[in-house]
Formats: sequence, structure tokens, C-alpha cells
Amino acid sequence: MARSLASRAGLYALRFLAIAFSLIAGIGAFILFLQFGSVDGIDALDVTRAVLILISTQWLALGATVAMIGLPSRARPPKYDPKAPIRGRTVVLVPVYNEDPLVTFARIAAMDASLAATGDAASVHFAVLSDTRNDLIAAREKLIFARLVAERNAVGRFFYRRRELNTGKKAGNIEDFITRSGGAYDYAVILDADSLMEGETILQMIRRMEAEPRLGLLQTLPKVIRARSRFGRAMQFAASFFSPVFARGLAMVQGETGPFWGHNAIVRTRAFAESCGLPALKGKPPFGGHVMSHDYVEAALLARAGWIVRLDDDLGGSYEEGPENIVDHAKRDRRWCQGNLQHSRIIGAPGLRLWSRFVFSQGIMAYIAPLFWVGFILASIAAPLLAPPPDYFPTPYWPIPYFPPSEASKAISLAIGIFGLLFLPKVLIATRMALTGAAKGFGGAALGFASTLSELALSSITAPVLLMYSTRSVLQVVMGRDGGWPTNNRGDGTLSLKDSFAASHWIVTIGLVGLMTTWFFAPGLLLWLLPVGLPMVFSPLILSWSSRPSRSRLMGVPSEYAKPAVVKLHDEVLNRWALDAETEQEQDARQPKKELSAHHG
Repeated sequence: MARSLASRAGLYALRFLAIAFSLIAGIGAFILFLQFGSVDGIDALDVTRAVLILISTQWLALGATVAMIGLPSRARPPKYDPKAPIRGRTVVLVPVYNEDPLVTFARIAAMDASLAATGDAASVHFAVLSDTRNDLIAAREKLIFARLVAERNAVGRFFYRRRELNTGKKAGNIEDFITRSGGAYDYAVILDADSLMEGETILQMIRRMEAEPRLGLLQTLPKVIRARSRFGRAMQFAASFFSPVFARGLAMVQGETGPFWGHNAIVRTRAFAESCGLPALKGKPPFGGHVMSHDYVEAALLARAGWIVRLDDDLGGSYEEGPENIVDHAKRDRRWCQGNLQHSRIIGAPGLRLWSRFVFSQGIMAYIAPLFWVGFILASIAAPLLAPPPDYFPTPYWPIPYFPPSEASKAISLAIGIFGLLFLPKVLIATRMALTGAAKGFGGAALGFASTLSELALSSITAPVLLMYSTRSVLQVVMGRDGGWPTNNRGDGTLSLKDSFAASHWIVTIGLVGLMTTWFFAPGLLLWLLPVGLPMVFSPLILSWSSRPSRSRLMGVPSEYAKPAVVKLHDEVLNRWALDAETEQEQDARQPKKELSAHHG
């Protein structure tokens, strides 16, 4: 009991520290900006800009604080027996929606083979939950699933069903399975179509569930794999190099009210069935209808019912794939934006934990924060037009003009502080990786630092473009436009200049108009806005260039230097199946010729 109280006190202290530091940073930026703007007198526009700076800085500072909390700590497994016999039954759920069944089912074959390689007698089944709308793809799903079952000798262990109506999208798909078949299983591992997990990782997740009866959901930290493009490899590097530290801080701050990211996690089916029913929200999309970002809502509902929701960032062997270009990333982010803003309808639901409400607010803030930055830029351009003319003779009849002191040092200090919130955590992580020797898996300390600088440079260039896509997404949702649930593009993500211009011409226009307006009305700000405006003007080049394959050694990750065992298994299965498919196609192509020859004879 004493240990529990001490642990809870430590958790509350960390949360207080994170929120307090972010507020202090925001208030500090607010005061510094007002001092900078007080040279010619403070007006309403100065106060407006200072408030926008306060909100934006507070948001950035909170993320930096979470990283700082995770920086000195190491991921540690909870207390449990990693060799304990597994008693419960587990099902691995693989929801699919117009995916390539050859690639997806090869992942299932690889995970099943990885489980078999452990020699463990645990009962683990797989269920493919198809929401595919394309009948041709659905027909291929059935054919390849039959091959999967035959090859893995998995009759009675592998299941496939296709819903006639994809009500509720992925959340409805999983809910349908839990409602119909969940009673047959104690635990359910929830994956995405691009997820891949080592068999040993799945077993350890089950053991951790059995070691803690109050554990309702256990989230792993998935690493991005197979990225080929410059943009994709930057995201892959960030997920492997930086994310573990951010995840460690997040796990420490969230405690037993942790996150759920919708995949690469395990749930207790009874807890999920009792707690996570998601009714459709009143009204039409985007704010009404079925809950889109269901994962955070399900985590909050589990916590409300008294179940533990935990992020175990020490677990390895959890993988996913990411978008290969900015356009595909923006399409996926559009769906997340609508789902997070929809949480404004849920944040006041009765009985939710206070921290769950805070998490909802931060998720909403993640998408409306770009509006504050855009508002600050627009207000800064307008400020010189509305400011009163300088008074160089404030004292009547005094012949010597008065020149206000330069406040450039305060403006520079403010800019350095804001950029430091973005860059400092990553630089410190690179330093820690070098000192602890963990950078060896990324090519060594020197290459780790060089990769960090490259990632920072690329993220700085792409940030204004992503800012515009995020701003557009928020405005579309606010104006009532439903973005739907577009199919993910998991193939070659290379974009031509033509495609890039088609996807970003409006960003080019806004960038040009913004820079020209600044030049005419606030020329003193032009130099400050060039790092934002120029990437917007050249966004088609950035989109196309970043989508092309990277041949650099920079931003390498351990999975490239030493391919994980389950990834090897997947590659072997996929290559063999693809070769067999080509052979079958060639035979089918020759068959009519043989029949024609025989008939002619």
C-alpha cells in the first residue's frame, strides 16, 4: 500500500512538472514578446501575438518536457516471469481494407512461423477481418488465405471473414469480432495490415497480461521498417532513434492511464467487451457519426472502468510501415485530424479520468496548434500597418531626437528559445546514444550525430509544407467536410514533379502571396519569414525530391544493418509466393495457345 501511494505521488509529481514547465516556458515567451513589442507602445495586436506565442510555446514545451523526463531513464520491464506457462487463449486480429493480400497474408505466415520457432505451446490463433470493398481484391484474399492455411497447416487456427457492410470502419470491424467471437479468447492482439511482430514479443505480451489481472491494454512501441524514400527514412530514423526516449517519458507521465495507438497492442477481451462500446455520435460527419480516432477513446473508456492501460516501451520486435512521401502522410494525417477534433464531442463524457480529458485536449491541440502559428505570422505582417508612427521627439521643445533602444536581442532570444524546444531534445538524445554505445546500431556515434542533423534539416524544410496541409485539414473539418477513410498507399511512393505540383500548387500560391505581402507591407520581417515562405514556394520540388529513394548511409537504423528474424521470414514467404504467382500467370497465359493448337490439329 505504501509503495502504491509513493508510486502515485511520483506520477502526480511528474505530471505537475511537465505541465508547470510548459506553462512557465509559455508565460516566459509571452513576457519576452511583450517586452520586444513595447518599444513603440503595446497595442491590441501586440497582446494578440503574445497570446498566440504563449499557446504555441506551451505546446512545444510540453513535448520537450516529456522527452527530458524520458532522457535520464531506461526502459524497464515490469515484474513478471518471462518463462511462465501461458494459460489463456489469444487471437491475433488483422483488419484489412483493400490491401494487397499477398503482402498482408505473408506477414501472417511469418508471424505464425516466428511463434512456432519459439517452441512454446501457447494457443494463438489468427483472424483476418476483411472490410475490403473491391470484389477482385476480396476474391484474391480468399484464394491466398486458402494457400496460407494449407501451407501453415492452420485449419482451426486461422480464420477469415468479410463484412458485407463496413460499419464503423476499423473500430466497428474489431467490435464486430469481439461481439461475435471474443468470448472464445482471453486476449486479442490488435494489428494493422502493415504490422509485423516477433513471435517471442507476442508471447511476452500475453505473459504480462496474465501477470497483472488489472491490465486491460498493453501498448508496444512499433518501429518503422522498409522505408526507401528520403522522407520515409527520416520518419523511420526518428521512430527508432528519438521515439524510444519520447515514449519512455510518455510512459512515465501517463502511468496506468496510458495511450493506445490502435495497433501493435494486446487487449483483455473481457475488459474490451465490457468497456469499449462506441456509439455513433449525434449529427453528421465530420463531428458526428462513427468515432474515427477510436483508439484514444477506447483507452479512456478502459481507464474509466478501472483497467490499467500501459505502454511497455521496453518490448522490442514490434514493427510497422510508414508513408513514403509527404502527400500520403498528409492524407493519413487528414483522417487523424478529423478523428482528434471529433474528440471535442467526447472530452466531456461522464466518468472519464481527468488525465484522459487532458490527453484528449492535447490531441486536439496537436492539430489546431498550426492555426496559432499561422495566426501569429499574419498578425506580425499586419502589425506594421496598424502601428502608430514612431515619435522621435516625445519631449516638447527638446531638440535632440530620441531613438528607442533596439530590442533585437530579445527577439533573437525568443526565436532561439522556441527553436531550442524543437532541436535540443533530439541533440541530447543523440548525445546519450553516443555516450551509452546505443548509437552502434545506427552506424556509430559520428553517423548518429550526422543523421540527427540531417533529420533536423529535412524536418525544418518540410515543416512549413506539413504546416499548410495540417491547417487545411483543420479548416476542412471546421467547415464540415468529411474526409472519409481513404485507402493507404503502401506501394512505391515516388512522386513526379507533375504530381507534386498538382498536390501543392495552392501551397506555392500562398507562399508567393505571403512573401510578396511581407515585402510590401513589412519588409523588416521578410528575412525572418524566408525559412517558412521559401519551402512553401518550392514545395513541389520538396515533395518530389523527398519521395525519391535514398542511397545515403545517413539515417540508417538497426533493422537495415541486421534484418529482424520475422522480417526475414516475411521476405522469404513473400518472394516465394510472388514467384509462384508469376509462374501460375505464365501457365495461364500459355494455356489458350495449347488448347488452340490441339483444336487446330
